[in-house]
Amino acid sequence: MALAALATTADLAARGLTVSVEETTVAETYLDVASTAVREAAGVPISQTASTVTLEGPASEWLTLPGPPIISVASVAVDGEAVTDWRLSSHRLWRACGWSPGCGPAEVEVTQTHGLADVPADIVDLVCRITGTALADYRADSEGAGVAAGDVRAERIGDYSVTYGGEGLITSMELPAYLRERLAARFGGGAALLRLR
Repeated sequence: MALAALATTADLAARGLTVSVEETTVAETYLDVASTAVREAAGVPISQTASTVTLEGPASEWLTLPGPPIISVASVAVDGEAVTDWRLSSHRLWRACGWSPGCGPAEVEVTQTHGLADVPADIVDLVCRITGTALADYRADSEGAGVAAGDVRAERIGDYSVTYGGEGLITSMELPAYLRERLAARFGGGAALLRLR
């Protein structure tokens, strides 16, 4: 199941960006793509969802779960066998006998509900700004060339020359390195989500 976008066309309208009926599908597509870019940079879904993650089980009693805040845990399996002798505390699972039975590493599969019930206002705004830039690019060229707009910093006509920005961004949907780092630091990143339900 796909996650809902982190912002809506109503959020765009609240920021003064009117989306015509003909542009609704394009705007919603851009909202989804921008949301995916922000989530990828953050390393977590941000909005509340249920997911199944697979982690390496440490020998210690504590297993830190990705994507805080962790609301609840529905099931836990160690090397494919269900276990119930765990307790959720401070976004981590505690188990008296640890998470790695024996000498080698274990695979721990956790189905959890996690994330924020309400998307923070600054994240909604970021997704809207990315989408607004993409819509401006889209509107700039009826032939679709605006979709691939580059970061042009300088242009000369005699013996034609173009200088592009140093970030090497291909589209407005790509986040610059400083923003990816900021999102990862804020949301803590984590293990890759294997399945969403």
